[in-house]
Amino acid sequence: MTDYFGKNTPKLGFGLMRLPKKGLSIDVEQVKQMVDMFMQAGFTYFDTAYLYLGSEGAIKKALIERYEREAFTLADKINAVIAPTEKFAKKEFFTSLERTGAGYFDYYLLHTIMESNAAKYEKFHLWDFVKEQKQKGLIKHYGFSFHGGPQLLDKLLTEHPDTEFVQLQLNYADWENKKITSRENYEVARRHGKSIIIMEPVKGGALAKPGKEIEKLFKAYAPDMSPASWAIRFAASLEGVLTVLSGMSNIAQMQDNLSYMQNFTPLGEEEQHIIRQAQHILGKSATVPCTACRYCTEGCPKKIAIPEVFAALNLQLGNGQLEQAKRAYAAAVQAGGKASDCIGCRRCENSCPQHIAITDCLKKAAQTLE
Repeated sequence: MTDYFGKNTPKLGFGLMRLPKKGLSIDVEQVKQMVDMFMQAGFTYFDTAYLYLGSEGAIKKALIERYEREAFTLADKINAVIAPTEKFAKKEFFTSLERTGAGYFDYYLLHTIMESNAAKYEKFHLWDFVKEQKQKGLIKHYGFSFHGGPQLLDKLLTEHPDTEFVQLQLNYADWENKKITSRENYEVARRHGKSIIIMEPVKGGALAKPGKEIEKLFKAYAPDMSPASWAIRFAASLEGVLTVLSGMSNIAQMQDNLSYMQNFTPLGEEEQHIIRQAQHILGKSATVPCTACRYCTEGCPKKIAIPEVFAALNLQLGNGQLEQAKRAYAAAVQAGGKASDCIGCRRCENSCPQHIAITDCLKKAAQTLE
């Protein structure tokens, strides 16, 4: 394997977007246990963001106040999309420093750049701002997370050649997806010589339960390996990967990830063949490729719980479980609007990292489940 920035970083990172909950709050005590397990296994990379509700405060209590600062690396992010002004956007950085108490960030990212928002990062001078903080020693390494297409990625890396890494959505389900363009984006980043941090390797948990046909395929080869392990090992086996983020939500998920990543071995030739079979099976899937990131819900005027609606719809689309889907849908609309309440403003689609035709899918949900 060739040399690249971050080559020796352990290949499992702790994504802090989907932390365990106790009621409506993050279960900090369980997070502490998960942090301890992660650190004791030799892993050091933690990933949070200004936008992850409660995450920065939780990791302050679970990690930063309990370990020497040099013992771990912390990534955080600045988001221009939610900022009404340049001043507000830049304040996010200092707020994140205060919330975490980290003193500095080992990795800092411009958050979720895509075609619909890239100009705002330029307008607010955030590329220059992040570089200034690096010069001051408040950031060790800088990059950006990306949800756009290969042409924009090539443009950004050409205009900002000092970018040290790119965070990309890469998983075996999206590898040839024409909307997500995982493979093409990966190839662009590597052509520019950039290291890659991988997000959504399990596609928001979808590849932990990829369907009976794929699970049977995996179990036939390795009965004791979880479906999630195939997804994470696929991502970690790619050339130039700095680390793979797993958004672990409980101790059981942490235990599972550590069981195969502590002594990580890349996928072998036969395992790669099995992944290609799984990709072929997924190519026939009619399910909505929602990862439940919840970016779509921020500006919804009808307060529709879009990820929960799609999860319910997928019970019918993926497994034909219509009655279960209707029950899940009924629960999803208790606290918000129904799918049929959608007015077609498409604010959700402009912020969707998966580029899902959300309005059309909501219409399908209304027709199927109401």
